[in-house]
Amino acid sequence: MPVLAFLARHGRLVLVAGLVAGAASPGLALLFRPLIAPLIVGLLFLAVLRLGPDGLMAGMRGLHRAAGLALVLQLALPLAAAGLLAALGVLAHPLATGAVLVLAAAPITGSPNITLMAGGDPAPALRQLVIGTALLPVTVVPVFMVMPAFGSPQAVVRAAFELLALIALAGGAAVALRRFGIVGANERSCLAMDGIAALLLGLVVIGLMSAIGPAVVSDRPAFLAALAAAFALNMPIQLAASALAARRLPSAAPALGIVAGNRNAALFLSVLPAATIDELLLFIGCFQIPMYLTPFLLSGWFRRLAGGNRAAAG
Repeated sequence: MPVLAFLARHGRLVLVAGLVAGAASPGLALLFRPLIAPLIVGLLFLAVLRLGPDGLMAGMRGLHRAAGLALVLQLALPLAAAGLLAALGVLAHPLATGAVLVLAAAPITGSPNITLMAGGDPAPALRQLVIGTALLPVTVVPVFMVMPAFGSPQAVVRAAFELLALIALAGGAAVALRRFGIVGANERSCLAMDGIAALLLGLVVIGLMSAIGPAVVSDRPAFLAALAAAFALNMPIQLAASALAARRLPSAAPALGIVAGNRNAALFLSVLPAATIDELLLFIGCFQIPMYLTPFLLSGWFRRLAGGNRAAAG
């Protein structure tokens, strides 16, 4: 228990340690890469377990607004980006293609956990995760039609339904454990769940860094370009989305910023053509860095948003 309490209190540092370990040790990253999918399911299970049935129901309110936001983030935004990049004549560049792919993705499965680490309410993040994943079979088809390099949209639809099934299974099991009192909601239990979630997130990060280490050694300019592009895409979206959300619902600002900027592009790796994967793997790997540094870099921004809105309300 002391170990889990330590991990819970220092969850942001655990993420940084995972990033460093995965980038510095490609062999370790490759070892954990096959575990990414089950670890992500475990994270989802823990997020729902911590919320419990009451928190889950509260988080599911406002589904129509969540659906509208998902259409903006996963359909309008990637199509607009594709149009702009095509007009600039750079759409075929791997970094441009990777940016459109990221924008077409649903929120990452660990977004409720990251929101919690950043000091926000995880319920809106879970709601957006569920709705975004549910709508992915609809939103992804137009994007893939304008991006032939992405391959078959049917394969993505199948992968999205598989992910939905995992969400339902993990979430249902967690709700049952809370509903029947097998797992409590006291402070000690929540601390333990937060500690386990921090550990699992750290292990996921290690696995996702498998393309980074070799690139740092063999092609540093390409790595630096991909890393700069990842930050330039991720951070402005998080800042803008959270600032807009704070005008109407300050408590949801961290969650909505996190789900807007942090997307599950890794879901597409199993359905993209092999040649496209090779071109995009470095960018997708670099995109994990701003995602998992979010609680470390933006928690102060989220606190200021909430504080400023509370002061205005007073």
